[in-house]
Order: sequence, then structure tokens, then C-alpha cells
Amino acid sequence: MSKISWALLAIFIVGFVLFIIGANIPMWGGTSVGSAATPPEAATIGYAGVYMFVGSIIVYLVIYIYKELTKPQVPPPPAQNP
Repeated sequence: MSKISWALLAIFIVGFVLFIIGANIPMWGGTSVGSAATPPEAATIGYAGVYMFVGSIIVYLVIYIYKELTKPQVPPPPAQNP
């Protein structure tokens, strides 16, 4: 794997973890978990995770497609005369 692939994999994992953390942050000092108990920062952390998660997939696909389109074409072998 190239360095770009490793970096995108790391961003993918960090984005997933941030999304999970953002979805489960209870109110500071509270014990209940729910929509009324979550601070607005939790939504920011969660959305940042979603954007990193989805963004890493999109960037990987764009790089993969670009490499496939710019790959040199191999000419077919010459026909043999009987």
C-alpha cells in the first residue's frame, strides 16, 4: 500500500471513531444519554467524523479512477501469418 492509501485509511478510521464518539457524548457532568442531554459540540464532532469518513472514500475512488484512466495502453500483439 502506498503512503496515500495508508493516510486515507487512517482518516477513514479516525472519522468513524469521531462519528461514534459524537453520537454518544452525554451532557457534561450528566449520566443520561439522549437528544436533550447531548451538547451541541457532540453534533459538531459527529459531523466532522462523517465528513472525514465519506471524504476519505471519495478521495480514494478519485485517485483510483485517475490512475486507471492514465495507465499506459498496452498494444495488442501483432498477428501472425500462417
